[in-house]
Amino acid sequence: MPKMKATFMYGPGDVRVEEVERPTIVEPTDAVIKMLSTCVCGSDLWPYRGLEGEQTEPRRMGHEYVGVVEEIGSDVKTVKPGDVVVGSFCLSDGTCAVCEGGYPSRCMHGGFVGEAQAQYLRVPLADGTLVATPGEPTEEQLADLTAASDVLGTGWFAADEAQAGPGKTIVVVGDGAVGLSAVLAAKQLGASRIIAMSRHADRQALAREFGATDIVEERGEAGVAKIMEMTNGVGADGVVEAVGTQESMMQAISACRPGGYVGYVGVSHGVQLDGGQLFFSEVHLMGGPAPVRKYLPEFIDLIYKGEIHPGKVFTKTVDLDDIAEGYRAMDQREAIKVRVRP
Repeated sequence: MPKMKATFMYGPGDVRVEEVERPTIVEPTDAVIKMLSTCVCGSDLWPYRGLEGEQTEPRRMGHEYVGVVEEIGSDVKTVKPGDVVVGSFCLSDGTCAVCEGGYPSRCMHGGFVGEAQAQYLRVPLADGTLVATPGEPTEEQLADLTAASDVLGTGWFAADEAQAGPGKTIVVVGDGAVGLSAVLAAKQLGASRIIAMSRHADRQALAREFGATDIVEERGEAGVAKIMEMTNGVGADGVVEAVGTQESMMQAISACRPGGYVGYVGVSHGVQLDGGQLFFSEVHLMGGPAPVRKYLPEFIDLIYKGEIHPGKVFTKTVDLDDIAEGYRAMDQREAIKVRVRP
């Protein structure tokens, strides 16, 4: 069987590139793509830092991807060999009741992509997961499309669920690639005031470029107090939570006005909500894995028109052989997000 390079995590801080068999078509709904671009996700840093429990065996890594279709199964109708495609990190058939209801990330027959930091990738449920682009992307568009596969869609979903729109004040908790993408999304959705909570100058600069009107460096209770001061004691109309910790979730809920909306997309780690506090906060909570596939056609259109540049979250690029350096750079906050060339 032909071989390819793929990324494995052996344990905290231990990322390796090894040779494995190249994927092939298994089911008639599959597509195999040759990777053009992938990246390291903030969620990949949880196991890298040893925060997801004991790991007993090496695991394949990666769930963000842009590639060229090499081969398709007999039932695949919407993409063909030679197409440049972007896909969601969640697999979806696009036809079940949950997909039709607008949440393909929770498809009744789906699952998650987990092997994209490699040279080739098998994508099950290709028709409901992949979207073809209108042509060969430039290098800048390739970075933008890579962001669209996860962080842009995740930030957009959070801003959407925070009800970002004209006249609204939106707070974004978290200044990683997802939080910054949520700033971009809130701007595109028409929010009048966008407050980014960030302590890092490089991320603050990109937040302002993406549309932030204000920066708040305080966090926790001090951060909430600052938001209350800025909103005349009312709180924000909507808040994006893009971290996934107890502190960030409580900061988001506490900064939101009664009747407001919290869109949470930080992968929850150890978050517990006090029922009484939640009851009297009287806020709407909505979040989870983002239904990226729902947004992909719009994202691709905006990217090819040059109207958004979400790929600016990539502040470092490495070759696949050097992906361990990409993990290290993100872990040490030397890079906002790292793109990987397979």
